[in-house]
Amino acid sequence: MIKDIKGLHHITSMASDARQNNKFFTDTLGLRRVKKTVNFDEPSIYHLYYGDESGTAGTVMTYFPFPHMMRGRRGVGEVGETQFSIPKGSLSFWKDRFVANDVGGMQTDTVFGANRLRFDGPDGDAFALIETANDARTPWTGAGVPEDAAIRGFAGAGLNLHDTAATEELLGFMGYQRTETEGDVTRFVIPGGNGADTIHLATLPQTPFARQGAGSVHHIAFAVDNREKQLEVRKALIDTGYQVTPVIDRDYFFAIYFRTPGGVLFEIATNEPGFSRDEDTTHLGEVLKLPARYEPLRDRIEAGLAPLAA
Repeated sequence: MIKDIKGLHHITSMASDARQNNKFFTDTLGLRRVKKTVNFDEPSIYHLYYGDESGTAGTVMTYFPFPHMMRGRRGVGEVGETQFSIPKGSLSFWKDRFVANDVGGMQTDTVFGANRLRFDGPDGDAFALIETANDARTPWTGAGVPEDAAIRGFAGAGLNLHDTAATEELLGFMGYQRTETEGDVTRFVIPGGNGADTIHLATLPQTPFARQGAGSVHHIAFAVDNREKQLEVRKALIDTGYQVTPVIDRDYFFAIYFRTPGGVLFEIATNEPGFSRDEDTTHLGEVLKLPARYEPLRDRIEAGLAPLAA
């Protein structure tokens, strides 16, 4: 069993409009934009990162905004819900804030004993705020969100699958423990994790497969401390029969990828070197940062990217 994964590192999704995406995460959710860069494979597209003050692993939501991208269709074989942790008693603050900001899809319920507010992002993204007791992570308090209500980072994520058996086995191998089941959803937790340490598996045998597009999660990344631990995880996954990519340098972390039995793309990402490797923490996300191979094309790339603010 792998013992080096402590929870999520980041979740990466797709959007149809960079300015709208930036406004939603910084103004409505009150997160910090910790990096403004471009897609490694398509430098005409932004890669935007949002999180806490320094972009701590387990707090970072990232986006590829493809202009005018068709909206995705929800279904199985994907991350069906991205879950953020908020303090107990703060759900009413967020309900009022979302009403004031015309956020759609709001529904309140409970999940495994915790109050939950489900809501939609600008492209129909499936999100939830979950009241979490004793989450000691320090939040970013942007856009007028008080500390006693601010998002602490991810609580976890929910995966929609036709059959969860093989993914349950994979999560167990990755260090998650099955805790309880409610209806068609089973909860897995990493004991002593980083706060973003819960995965919900929903068994939906009659649901059609998802179609990726704007509002869809592209991949979900799990955190390890460093490259040495990452290589150990990679070997363990390969020895178990998974097809894992070589290590890829993403400037702010090193990444490996593999496809799960249920079709979801998993990444294992390092906590090092972090988002302050090319910017002081006090100025994260303020200027466009480019991978070294694109620096000679800066003028052309900058000219083609729409401003994030009016």
